Parts: sequence; structure tokens; C-alpha cells
Amino acid sequence: MPVPRIAIVGRPNVGKSSLLNMLAGERVSIVDPTPGVTRDRVSVVVELPSPNGRERPKPVELTDTGGYGVYVAEDGRYDEIGSDLSTLTKDIESQIASAVSGADLILFAVDAQAGVTSADWEIAKLLREQRLGERQGGETVPVHVVATKVDGPKWEAHAFEAAGLGFGEPMICSSKSNYFRRDLIDRLWTLLPFTDIREPAADLRLAIVGKRNAGKSTLVNRLAGEDRVIVSEIPGTTRDAIDVRFELDGRSILAIDTAGLRRKKSFQNQIEWYALDRSKRAIARSEVVLLMIDATADVSQVDEQLAQLVVESIKPVLIVVNKWDLVQGRAGPTGKPINVEDYEKYIRRELRGLSFAPIAFMSAKEGLNVGGVLEVAFDLQQQASTRVGTGELNRTMQGILERRSPTDKLGHHARIYYAAQVRTNPPTIVLVVNRPGMFDHQYERYLMNRIREELPFEEVPIRLIYRSRRRAEEIAAKENGKRGGKGFLHPTDESEIGFDVQALDLEALLDDQPNDADAYFDDSNS
Repeated sequence: MPVPRIAIVGRPNVGKSSLLNMLAGERVSIVDPTPGVTRDRVSVVVELPSPNGRERPKPVELTDTGGYGVYVAEDGRYDEIGSDLSTLTKDIESQIASAVSGADLILFAVDAQAGVTSADWEIAKLLREQRLGERQGGETVPVHVVATKVDGPKWEAHAFEAAGLGFGEPMICSSKSNYFRRDLIDRLWTLLPFTDIREPAADLRLAIVGKRNAGKSTLVNRLAGEDRVIVSEIPGTTRDAIDVRFELDGRSILAIDTAGLRRKKSFQNQIEWYALDRSKRAIARSEVVLLMIDATADVSQVDEQLAQLVVESIKPVLIVVNKWDLVQGRAGPTGKPINVEDYEKYIRRELRGLSFAPIAFMSAKEGLNVGGVLEVAFDLQQQASTRVGTGELNRTMQGILERRSPTDKLGHHARIYYAAQVRTNPPTIVLVVNRPGMFDHQYERYLMNRIREELPFEEVPIRLIYRSRRRAEEIAAKENGKRGGKGFLHPTDESEIGFDVQALDLEALLDDQPNDADAYFDDSNS
């Protein structure tokens, strides 16, 4: 059987997102007192430990939903540019209905400190009559009330007021103080069935980032084949990072839709800072990043800042020019029709730090080249996961150095004694050299470009780490001592280093001390 699903529903500001975060043990949903922060369905799979600690934990998919009736009040109805946020109400309630329709258990959250309100009674009626979402075959789904914000014993009596809603004695908890947290988890564990199914590992984890209204949510819905996230002309509709799983041609993909960003100085409230943080986390846990560019607008400072954010993450990135159907063939600034070649030159000029990244043109709304974008993303994942043999890598480095090697003012030439790829994702290469300081900013650009030409890392970021021979020898001696040896390991004729490179734990070169030179990822042509 599939992983049981729990939907958390309730009116605005009753603590639904805090409840999900408490059960998940991490900050998954944005928590803020502003009504309407959560708009889409935010889901996460967690394992609930057994009450006695001796039985298996039970996996469950938790889904946070928007507040029902979120924009009934005038306060906060309009955003800073005058957009009427009440127009999102229908979409938010549709997302709530979808969560309820697919749930095996519903947690109806009620604020114990505010008491039961008329909005709570309305939601209770909808749940009781099974009108909040549609169930196949007319089956009913159990509903349990959770009285939130029970921060201590004095609030317990207030919590039991929720029993009048007709769903039995409420469970109580406080996400702030963790009061009765253990009891709530134990109760949920007993209510759910066992399943041997765990959350499947996705074949590709894809973060989709871009400025507001670039088309990120439209792409996610196109890939998922359903209205999984809200799409609106109102800028900033998406706030959280939304995980959406789907299968395409037998491959599973986890797409992470992120909030549309703008310049930091334009941030209106704390929510936008939370959204930026969620975007950074989405990039960090992805394998490939799609940087969405709106073809109908100029490349902006926000696009450049997002590009820098991706560069700093050292993740493979595909620059996706969306809404291409709206501009292709139209007259450009010079009066000539816009074509792929000219637009690509424009992107390269504006986003110089991503000169290695491929560019794809598509229309998420029309489905133009969406499949091609995914194929390129899988190819980037494969490039970043490639491991090159030590022999091939050393021969390549030697050839590059023979063609052009850095020198200092005294005429000393830099030498690479040994090179080894120690990690993938990103490809990480350790170079044992005579003078790390000679591998300066300019030469590293040259070195990066030559590596991309000769090794299978043409379109992904590479991390170079330099270590002096002396430092490598010290680490080798230390590692040899751990193995019971004395002094340095055997020198090898081909390496010209005072230790056996095959016996050296190259991971120690990564973790020991700061880098002799920082990695540089801006691959301008050289």
C-alpha cells in the first residue's frame, strides 16, 4: 500500500504550518502571522517513531494547506501594487480540496487560545458533509481535531472546547513549547497503518528558480500533468518551495517550485526573506537547477543575482528561456526578427558567470520543448556524476601545462605533481603542485576551459583545490602512521612525490585545513 497521507486543514493563522514543521522536525513551511502565507500544498514525508521505541516507525506524507477563507477580511487583501489577493481564494480552496481528496486522515487544526470561531464551525460542517474535496466511491475519511497553541496546562481547558465541533475529543499540542508533542505523535502512530513503502528516491532532483512571473509554476504543472501549484498573474503568488513528484518515460523526477524573487531592497516583509531562504535550500538539495528567464522582459538585476546564487552553489544549471513563442520572429531592438542565435549571444553577454551553462528555449504554457529541457537536465546530472580515471586526468593536466604553464616574476614555472578527482557532484579535482599561489585567477580560467574541452565536464561547474607538495607529504605521513608505517610512504618514479599517491587518503586533502587557493567558477573565455 502507498504511504498514508495526512492533510492539515483549518482557517488562517491556527498554526497549521507550525504543526507540520513540528512533526517533520524541520522548517518545511513558512510560518508568519500574516494571513495567506501558505497558498499551495506543501508536502513532506516523515517517519513517526513508535510509542515504545521497539516497533518500526511509520512513514507518512504530511500536507500543509492554505487557510480556508483566507481573504475574507479586508486587512491584507491587497498587495503593495494593488493586486486583489482575494482572487486567489478559489485557487487556494481548490488546493485544499485536492489535499483532502487524497488524504487518508485529516487533522483539523483549531486555535485553542482564540477559541472556536464561526469559521471553524463552517469548516467543520464542510468536513462532516464531505464537501471539502471529493472522495472516490463515496468513502469517508476520518477527521481528528488538533487544538494548537496549547502552550501549557492553563490552556488545556480551552482546548477541549473544540470537542463541540463533533469530531470527538481533540488532540492537543504546542508547536512553540512542544507541549504534548510526544502524545500527538504517539496518537498519530496508532491511527495509521503499517506500510513497507518508503519515499522512493527520485532519478532527478530539479530546482526551478527565477524572478516573479517567469513561468516556474506553469512549468511544474505542465510536467506534473495537473494543477499542482497555483498559477496567477499576481506577482509573488508562490511563497514556499513546493516539492512535486512525477514520472515521465519511466523516470521519477522531483521538481521543486520556488518563490519568484525580486531585489532585496524591494522586499516588503519577512515572508519574502523566508521565501529567499527556501529557494537557497531548494538549490542546495537539488542535483540540477533550472534558471528561468522570461523572454518577454530584459534580463534584470534579479536574474543576475539568481545566476550568482546558482554559481555559488556549484550546481549544474540549465538556463531556460521561457515564453519563447511570444517573442520568436518579432522585431528586436535592431529591427530584425529575434532568433535563437542572437538571443543566446544576449544571454551570454548578460550572464557571464554562467558561460559554461547550456541554454534551452521553451514555452511552458504551450508545452514547447519541455521534454527537451528535461533531457538536457538529465545529461547535466550525468556529467556532474562522471568520475575520470587518475591516469587520464594526469595526462590531461600534463598536456595543458605543456601548452601553457603559469610563471612568476622570477621565471619560476608552476608544476602539477599529481591530480586526482576525489568527488563528484560537483566534480572535485585535487591538484598537488609546487607553488599553489602561481595558479592565479587568470590562469584558473584558462585551466577550467581546457578541462571542459578535454574531459566530460563541458557544461557543469568544476571545483579545483590546490595543495602544496609539503602539505600533501604531511598528510601522507599522518595517514601512513595510522596504518602502522614509519615515515613517508614509498616514492613512485612517475609521481616525483615523496609518498605513494595510491596509499594517500585523498579525502584528507579536502577536509584538512583551508584551501591553498579558493575555487573559481566564472569561466569567461580565455
